[in-house]
Amino acid sequence: MRESFNALGGETAPDRIILQCGSGVTACHNALAMEIAGMHGAALYPGSWSEWSTDPGCPVATGAKP
Repeated sequence: MRESFNALGGETAPDRIILQCGSGVTACHNALAMEIAGMHGAALYPGSWSEWSTDPGCPVATGAKP
């Protein structure tokens, strides 16, 4: 698990990682998996995309990918 998470975050320290997903449920599983893998301290944004996308003050990228 540690290798998989490191592949996503590179050498980012776990306590500098914020986990989010569509509703917060899957992000909880990732937080638990990181703890089990010895990668302690990741934060969870429980509102995730469902909350972020409904707040008009939060930035959202739209349009075609570069």
